[in-house]
Amino acid sequence: MAHAMQREFTPLRIAVLTVSDTRTPDTDTAGDVLVQLLGAAGHELADRQLVVDDIYQLRARVSQWIAEPSVQVILITGGTGFSARDHVPLAISPLLDRQMAGFGELFRQLSYGEIGTSALQSRALAGFANGAFIACMPGSPGACATAWNGILQQQLDNRTGPCNAVAHIRSHRQDTLACASRSSPLN
Repeated sequence: MAHAMQREFTPLRIAVLTVSDTRTPDTDTAGDVLVQLLGAAGHELADRQLVVDDIYQLRARVSQWIAEPSVQVILITGGTGFSARDHVPLAISPLLDRQMAGFGELFRQLSYGEIGTSALQSRALAGFANGAFIACMPGSPGACATAWNGILQQQLDNRTGPCNAVAHIRSHRQDTLACASRSSPLN
């Protein structure tokens, strides 16, 4: 179980990317959920885009954000299923310097409680690229809420211990204490 540490909250600059061949900015309900949740948590929206599910357009958009020092987190919704048009894992995995395997595992576990064995069809993933944290989740508003409430909200809060992703995000790596030992008392 996560614990709150005695630190002041540090907001992050988060970009949201919706991957869809059918949605428009007016019908992007999953992106709307992420923007609302990150704002309610005190983070700042750095950018928001919508791209079609094309490997090279995905890589181009995400690579620009990875290279932009002011973008610290990239949340991607859509394109993580098994259809012939779901390219997010194939497009994003090669860009990651380090994968966070536990993200997909935990997301599927949380989803199982909500949608049963359909959770197996999610290829949700996360990791780090050039000091930016990237999380890819399914394109439904419910899946985005599950990922945020069950994983991302705590991992993107520098006050959550013993460990959180913020300790590994650019411009916070030197400012944030390393993960506390599970045996040490939390400050």
